[in-house]
Amino acid sequence: MNPLKYTAIDYINFLIGTQQAYSCSEAERVQPVSENAPSHDAITRMLHRLEPSPEDLWQEAQAKVQRKRGLLALDDTMLDKLYAQYIELVARQWSGKHKRVVKGINLTSLLWSDGDKHIRSDYRLYEKAVEGATKNDHFRAMLTTAREREFQPECVIFDSWYSSLANLKLIAQYGWTWLTRLKRNRSVNPDGTGNRAISEVELSETGTVVHLKGYGFIQVFKIVAPDGDIEYWATNDLKMSPLKRLQWAEWGWSIEEYHRGLKPCCGVAKAQVRSSRAQRNHMGLAIRAFLRLEMYWFNTGISWYESKRRVIREAVRSYLLAPWVTLSPTA
Repeated sequence: MNPLKYTAIDYINFLIGTQQAYSCSEAERVQPVSENAPSHDAITRMLHRLEPSPEDLWQEAQAKVQRKRGLLALDDTMLDKLYAQYIELVARQWSGKHKRVVKGINLTSLLWSDGDKHIRSDYRLYEKAVEGATKNDHFRAMLTTAREREFQPECVIFDSWYSSLANLKLIAQYGWTWLTRLKRNRSVNPDGTGNRAISEVELSETGTVVHLKGYGFIQVFKIVAPDGDIEYWATNDLKMSPLKRLQWAEWGWSIEEYHRGLKPCCGVAKAQVRSSRAQRNHMGLAIRAFLRLEMYWFNTGISWYESKRRVIREAVRSYLLAPWVTLSPTA
């Protein structure tokens, strides 16, 4: 096989530099003038020939994390493909953004955080029709991989979607502390008199120990928001303080911010290719591009968005010195 004329790093740099268009055609248009400048076909071939793998992300991220401290946060997000007709990976799935079932690609992420750095170390793309794996399967697979990579997190935090007994027991089996939210209908036994829905049990904001059906004893914090909304935070650490719960919850929120930055800054959902392989490669390279933006922010204090603006600011300045889009004189 001939060496690629256009490499993964070239594409990563393009994703960081471009502002709105994330297509192979745009990547060709912005190439520096050269006799050997890659064509659209060369860029497309790169996306179809690479072997997509989250391992490439780990090779770059592992030096940025501290495996024996911090937390691991897991969550998924929907990459909208509302009008897709022939794109592989796309399926009709529930979207938290749209509050309904829409067409899109589900991306599940594992992120390490120490409160300052927020480093994505693993991810999975949901394609059950091909792989046969559910989102919960991907959840457990990433935790197993994290253990094999010798992570020993102080806490594992995730949303109520992933709070199944199988997931909770796996984390406990690894000797890790977990923190999640439970839905209001989860069955608990507060006093040995029988199981009841958690919403029917008297719980404290500072934590109450109850027995979770099918699992064992856990501690639950009932958090009532100013608007009356109620959340039931649960952990297997029966001595976790309310302050520590709040700290972990705030650190865990970084994965939501991560997904919100990944989409506009690196165009993870904007690949104009159809095959599953090319889509997976585009998304994997977008995630690696975002790792660079995250580390640049950590090292310099310059945000993802400001870094993107700085790429084009000099070009805008040069244009203002000699504008060429003008109205011709009419008189």
